[in-house]
Amino acid sequence: MKKSTRIGVVFAIVVIAAFAALAEWLVIRNDTITKAPNGLIASVEIGGPFTLVDHKGRTVTEKDYFGSFVLVFFGYTFCPDVCPTALGDIAQAIDELDTDAVGVIPLMITIDPDRDTPAVLAEYVPLFHDRLIGLTGTRKQIKDIADLYRIFFSRAENTQFTYYLMDHTSFVYLLNPEGKVVSLFRYGTSPEEIASNIRRHMRG
Repeated sequence: MKKSTRIGVVFAIVVIAAFAALAEWLVIRNDTITKAPNGLIASVEIGGPFTLVDHKGRTVTEKDYFGSFVLVFFGYTFCPDVCPTALGDIAQAIDELDTDAVGVIPLMITIDPDRDTPAVLAEYVPLFHDRLIGLTGTRKQIKDIADLYRIFFSRAENTQFTYYLMDHTSFVYLLNPEGKVVSLFRYGTSPEEIASNIRRHMRG
């Protein structure tokens, strides 16, 4: 998908979804994060091993992404606003990196595995970027990886609707080629800032 077309699709999704409200929960404890003078994370107790299934139906682990910088976002395909906005920002950050993007892998890990099957993810993730990988798994697998990343998520139901939404944490994590979290970005961080941060880590 061309960059201009992809941005247009993402913009349309965000505009349509803007009428829905989704609570943002930020639950990473301050005592798990040590910040360096430049504001980047120096050491954290976040992340760890996982076994999931990607949007092509392949079983993957964290080791499949060793050797690259990895952007990790937890979301779901039925999300009305936060997820498409965050994924759009990630896609623009990848484009902003230009040739450096070859060393970066963007991942979306669903927090709604009941609906987000590999087939559903396969239709969803290309709307944002052809490099974006969608990951799903069993409820237990998703709970385990969410706990490792200190992600909060909860099903929010409204009897007025036939579908449900999910409340969830909306951080984007940056992992180094060894799989360690080296930085995180709060919801609303600009694509330019994300790309600049990644370049700093790439250049040591």
